Amino acid sequence: MTALLTIIVLILVGIAIWQMTKIFELSQIGRSNTQIATDTDNKYNGYLMVAFMIFLYGLTIFSFVKYSKTLLPKAASEHGGEYDALMLVSMLVIFFVQIITQFLLHFFAYKYKGKKGKKALFYADNDRLEFIWTIIPVIVLAGLILWGLYAWTNIMDINDDDDPLIIELYAQQFSWTARYAGEDNVLGDANVRMIDIDKANVLGVDNSDPNAMDDIIVKEVHLPVGRKVNFQIRSQDVLHSAYMPHFRAQMNCVPGMITHFSFTPTITTAEMRRDPMVVDKVSNINERRAERAALGEENSDPWEFDYVLLCNKICGKSHYNMQMKIIVETEEEFNEWLASQQRFGDSMAAK
Repeated sequence: MTALLTIIVLILVGIAIWQMTKIFELSQIGRSNTQIATDTDNKYNGYLMVAFMIFLYGLTIFSFVKYSKTLLPKAASEHGGEYDALMLVSMLVIFFVQIITQFLLHFFAYKYKGKKGKKALFYADNDRLEFIWTIIPVIVLAGLILWGLYAWTNIMDINDDDDPLIIELYAQQFSWTARYAGEDNVLGDANVRMIDIDKANVLGVDNSDPNAMDDIIVKEVHLPVGRKVNFQIRSQDVLHSAYMPHFRAQMNCVPGMITHFSFTPTITTAEMRRDPMVVDKVSNINERRAERAALGEENSDPWEFDYVLLCNKICGKSHYNMQMKIIVETEEEFNEWLASQQRFGDSMAAK
């Protein structure tokens, strides 16, 4: 497959160079030019425009049929439904406009191709037509922008209503660490200058702050379903981005400052694993892994769906591997897991 794509690219590059050479020759002033388009040339170009239009629409339909299964499953957060609705409407508008404009472009190129003795007819201006094609995009775009601003305002309305769970996401090349606020639900102060690897204080938590003593530092995020979560996000070194695709959540991690994001998970990991779209995707992936296993390749163990936290900013050579698992579970399961974790104060005392 790679060899075929390489050959196609080389052919296209060769055609592009050939066409650029012809353009250069035609642009030379004072040079006789016998390459004047004939009616036959125009007819062939018209047919090619129609053929390209058919190819473009066919490629679009094929992409939808072939690759729609690679899309994310339904949103697993409260705000995700509105986010997806806005994205869907935006894409429908884009595809509607694309279908109409591309059809007119290619059809008119065919219908009004040059013919000997045919004179072009044009209007210098048409106020009504210009008003129509100006006011319609203005109304549509204004509607999308206002809807987007409303959705963004709701998503970024980060507050302490509904007793949110407080979690810090700490980014560093090339891993994530999470810190829970503990029983008091207040995170202790932290600063990169206080990082002490020897004492296992990898986040620079201030061990003189009483609020820090019950903080819990982990390498796997657990969230209770149906409870609001307020994330505080820090970076130790470079610009990262905390990206949780299944929750439609993303926020930059900026060195020297704390950024925030908030959402309420609505679907547990176990429930999402039973979603038909997820089941189909897992099945396809495991089939490919089994095929690789038959060929003696690695990474052939069966895969199971999990929510994941990714870095969505290229942050260095191992950026692709900067991820952490997120588990959404019932309130009882979450409380049981949280109670089993070691407190920061206990870990410092052990040192």
